[in-house]
Amino acid sequence: MLRIIPAILVAICLLGQGARAQKLDASTVTRTPFSMVENGAATGFSMDLLRALAETLGWEYRLTRHELFGDMLDAVTEGQADLAIANISITAAREISMDFSQPIFESGLQIMVPRESGGLPPLLRAIFSADLLLAIGLAFLVLILGGMVMWHFERRSQPYFDRPMREAWFPSFWWALNLVVNGGFEERVPRTLFGRLFGVLLVISSLFVVSLFVAKITSVMTVEAISGSINSVNDLYGQRVATIEGSTAAGFLDRRDVDYLAFDGLEPMLAAFEAGDLDAVVFDAPILSHYAAHEGRENAIMVGNVFLRENYGIAFPTGSPLVEDVNQALLALREDGSYAALHRKWFGSSD
Repeated sequence: MLRIIPAILVAICLLGQGARAQKLDASTVTRTPFSMVENGAATGFSMDLLRALAETLGWEYRLTRHELFGDMLDAVTEGQADLAIANISITAAREISMDFSQPIFESGLQIMVPRESGGLPPLLRAIFSADLLLAIGLAFLVLILGGMVMWHFERRSQPYFDRPMREAWFPSFWWALNLVVNGGFEERVPRTLFGRLFGVLLVISSLFVVSLFVAKITSVMTVEAISGSINSVNDLYGQRVATIEGSTAAGFLDRRDVDYLAFDGLEPMLAAFEAGDLDAVVFDAPILSHYAAHEGRENAIMVGNVFLRENYGIAFPTGSPLVEDVNQALLALREDGSYAALHRKWFGSSD
């Protein structure tokens, strides 16, 4: 027995050295702030975590950066990579074709919309809209013309209208305005036949004018409220919404029957957003928040709360022996504070 124990210890050491010499193929995709390239080096929360895991487990790894998210996952399912790491949501559908580590990040979906230009509140934008200003201008024109027609009929019979044309336009307008709003002046009743007939016509038509004017204001305010405010998922219907094809956000929008444009990558989607072609983007909250706080701080803002909470994990081929080792290493990194330090570095606080 005494001779066997040293042999066992030597074998364990040799196995450990063999494990430490293991070189892995890791797959990733650019997703700021989880995985990106700065100054020619891979960086980001997920990249730092991968380095910490490699140091803990004695790995050496070769990193392959893919253009598309789907290509990164395909590298795992097709056996071309030993693991994939970025912002990979752990879902039941993906669990069918690959294995996942314990969660490495708690995330969710959120909505990003263009930042309002000009800074005017929706009510003021509606008041100063072209349609409403046109309606107000037409109302003033009708009142001025109606008042001048009454001046033409009444200028020789009604003392109120007995004045030259250049002085009569405002008193005539004021008379017509009071007729529409208050029913007219009792002491300034038209005295000519045509004036009385025209006055009755003005009173009756004013009911329709006021109704149309109120309806116009209401319609403008309603359109502004519908088209100008996105604060939740319920406001996405009828809007130009975008997300990335095959993402968990796309699946969520499909289940809610929200029409959307599906992009094959993050960069083209953000380019369309910056070009003003989109009303809203629905995607992973930390990625959109990072964009809105940095590259898009001039033209993007996050709205609503985070919804459809989900966890990110590291993906492995089905049955990979690396899963258990990684899970143990993740627990160790959480216990010794290394994970919390990484989280603070990239997001300002530990989870």
